[in-house]
Amino acid sequence: MTTITLFSVPCTNLSFFSSPPKRFRFNPQSSAQLSPTSSSPLQNPSLPKTGVIVIGAGLAGLAAATHLNSNNIPFLLLEASDAVGGRVRTDIVDGFLLDRGFQIFITAYPEAQKLLNYQSLNLQKFYSGARIFYDGQFHTVADPLRHFWDSVKSLTNPIGSPLDKLLIGSTRIRVLSKSDEEILAAEEVPTIALLKKLGFSDSIIGSFFRPFFGGIFFDPDLETTSRLFDFVFKCLALGENTLPARGISAIPEQLAARLPSGSILLNSRVVSVDLDGSETPLVRLQNGDVLKSELGVIVAVEEPAAVELLARRTSTVPKKPVRSTVCLYFTANRDQIPVQDPVLFLNGSGKGIVNNMFFATNVAPSYGPSDKALVSVSLIGVFEGVSDDELVGKVIEELSGWFGGKIVGEWKHLRTYRIGFAQPNQCPPTDLKKNPRVESGLYVCGDYLTSATFDGALVSGRRASESLLKDRAFTPS
Repeated sequence: MTTITLFSVPCTNLSFFSSPPKRFRFNPQSSAQLSPTSSSPLQNPSLPKTGVIVIGAGLAGLAAATHLNSNNIPFLLLEASDAVGGRVRTDIVDGFLLDRGFQIFITAYPEAQKLLNYQSLNLQKFYSGARIFYDGQFHTVADPLRHFWDSVKSLTNPIGSPLDKLLIGSTRIRVLSKSDEEILAAEEVPTIALLKKLGFSDSIIGSFFRPFFGGIFFDPDLETTSRLFDFVFKCLALGENTLPARGISAIPEQLAARLPSGSILLNSRVVSVDLDGSETPLVRLQNGDVLKSELGVIVAVEEPAAVELLARRTSTVPKKPVRSTVCLYFTANRDQIPVQDPVLFLNGSGKGIVNNMFFATNVAPSYGPSDKALVSVSLIGVFEGVSDDELVGKVIEELSGWFGGKIVGEWKHLRTYRIGFAQPNQCPPTDLKKNPRVESGLYVCGDYLTSATFDGALVSGRRASESLLKDRAFTPS
């Protein structure tokens, strides 16, 4: 077993945040023992000089590392898998870009606007609305500020009453009149209770809100807190639904590319975080190595893994079932799909297992070869006891009723993703501003501490870093 001590300088005054980068002494060891070989360009054969250890290179961990880096604090970012991103990953299969689960990036996320370069992400836009399968045919719901005439045409369709459509407008005004802080700290009820209180009919709740927001929250019953509904509704009103041209993983990859060379170690699974009679925890890796950082440790893994890792340091146990999903991908000839629009299709029928689907290559042509279309289909839940082959058969049969058996029968199955932990459960009561500090020298971050969104993960990473820096700025030498 190798023990690595990662030394830091004492933080004795408030100039810590603004002073020039300090030199850190490092006790060199064999990095080959610490980090398995990886073909990733993020891997570096030599350990960096660091003051903080961040565990987990998902969005929260990358945001924490970004904030540390902007304050000239050396760090080491440990990731158990072979790439950054956590749940935000993209695989390349037969020339197609397959995001691991249904994920859409909303451009109005406030924290994301501060951290990301949207231009280099080359964001590809969805149609601002949806096409809903209801009563055996499709009906369009459109954003009146972006697709006015489509919205006018939709006034007479059966997806809700004219009053429902006016209520959508008044809800938009209501959320836009509030700050994000007010929304995330407001009195809360389940989303379904809020919608009924606002006066929405059962018709539009069942045909639109359940499949649309149920697909965002992986919660068809809409028990998710009204705080999260209002926050997402506001972001949708202000921004666009998009996909990065290179896949959803382009978001974490952009954050990682800005970090110092050698500051990320892949294939480095942490098995325990322990205190060594001081304020600084010891981080033990699966290969037996032990790392120690004198500034502190930030645990940035998803909630179930964090609870297991910190079992001896905290009594926190998830009390709510997590949100799960299944995503199936199919391919077809691009000139033989039923539509060419970059639109999201929702199942408003109240029947079947499909929640939503879209033709990914209609939104971002780069998601597949030039002559092929990529079809993404999302289900809510993990469907235990149902085999992948059975799910494929059920989806093909169901979508044949949407688009015709002759068309859907030609689709070829590419891959199925079963995602047991897609999101934390954020039913009331919630605290979307949880304290990231476990104790001095040990901090946590992740979307389960804030909002279950891309933005929530980024915010939580920043807050964990800020908490660590605050502790160290006021800690005497």
